[in-house]
Amino acid sequence: MKWSSTLLLKAALALMAVPVLLLCLFIVPQAASFAALMVPEFPGIGLLVYAVFYGSAVPYFSALYQAYRLLRLIDRKEAFSAVSVGALTKIKYCGMAITLIYAAGMPLFYLVADADDAPGLIVIGLFILAASFIIAVFAAVLERLLREAVDMKTEQEFTV
Repeated sequence: MKWSSTLLLKAALALMAVPVLLLCLFIVPQAASFAALMVPEFPGIGLLVYAVFYGSAVPYFSALYQAYRLLRLIDRKEAFSAVSVGALTKIKYCGMAITLIYAAGMPLFYLVADADDAPGLIVIGLFILAASFIIAVFAAVLERLLREAVDMKTEQEFTV
């Protein structure tokens, strides 16, 4: 497989990273101050906004890096290896971490949405939670399939 076959996917990973990076740099500080204004009776809400968004950005970028590593392995024709299984395992854990962070942060979304009378915030939080859960499940299924393929490949190499 040529390296150009995964070039589009690598570009897509870069395009997925840019909006989240811009969101973390410019929107999250504004969102934290907005949440502090909307819910003044809860003084630590700004810090919780930072914790949820920056806390979920770390596993997000880690998952993107693991996906990039997986694409590099595909380029080098090492897709069916233990390293690929490890990358999918890390992507699965990153998806679960994001799911748990947003599940724990849903009361925060509720407080701000209730104060601002904007139920769309809850929907956005639920969308991110559901998307990261689906990615974690999909990575788990792929991990299991790839692990079985690697085991079969190893078993075949030993018998020949």
